[in-house]
Amino acid sequence: MKKIIGIALIISTGSLLLSSCVPTKKYKNSQSELQSVRNDSASLAGKVTELQSTVAQLKQQIEGLNSKVADLSNKAGVLSTDAANKQSQLTKSQQELANQQKRLEQLQALMDQQKKAIDEIRKKMADALVGFNSNELTVAIKNGKVYVSLQENLLFPSGSAVVNPKGKEALGKLAEVLNANPDITVDIEGHTDSIPIRTKYKDNWDLSTARAGSIVRILTSDYKVDPVRVIASGHSQYDPVQTNSTPEGRALNRRTEIILSPKLDELFKLLESSSNN
Repeated sequence: MKKIIGIALIISTGSLLLSSCVPTKKYKNSQSELQSVRNDSASLAGKVTELQSTVAQLKQQIEGLNSKVADLSNKAGVLSTDAANKQSQLTKSQQELANQQKRLEQLQALMDQQKKAIDEIRKKMADALVGFNSNELTVAIKNGKVYVSLQENLLFPSGSAVVNPKGKEALGKLAEVLNANPDITVDIEGHTDSIPIRTKYKDNWDLSTARAGSIVRILTSDYKVDPVRVIASGHSQYDPVQTNSTPEGRALNRRTEIILSPKLDELFKLLESSSNN
């Protein structure tokens, strides 16, 4: 009996020992797994912290970029407005340039037209007065006008303002051209040499204006040139074409110049329009 009891105790004790050994092993395994999980968690937490820091930096960079984008947008708006203003100014300048170019072309066309008219007047006068000698009269273009210069020996006796017959003949031929071309204006200038006058005229001023007046009366009264077109003036000795120190020079200075030019109304209007703009 005692033997049986001892065997039972041994078996009971062994069972206890066996049952106690199994939970200890599982516990150790669980502890190991827990520690591994804790290690993984700590590693993940570190990565999360690192990622959060990176995210914060990226947010700052994004904010900085957004600020730059806003600044650039503002500048782009300013530049766009400035570009629009400059484009408007450029368009206006181009329009003004086009207008000026147009006026310049119109002015050039009028000047060409005037030059052509002057050339035609010179030719008509030269043809009309072809029968007179060069020492009696000349026809030339000067300062954009036609100058018909009639010497004293063709028109007047010395010291006189009475036109002689040959002079009247020359004025008649000249008047034919003027009456056929009513758009020509006529300036008549009397000139003398520097020798003081000793006749009924007070001085060379008086003689030069008297001679210009005599020619005006012949053209307007005898040959019916429109008086509105005619201007008369005397220059005495103060606009010589040659020296007054020689007889030949003085003879050339004693002259009457009939200065012809086409009407320039359109040219003056264009010039006035250009200056106002």
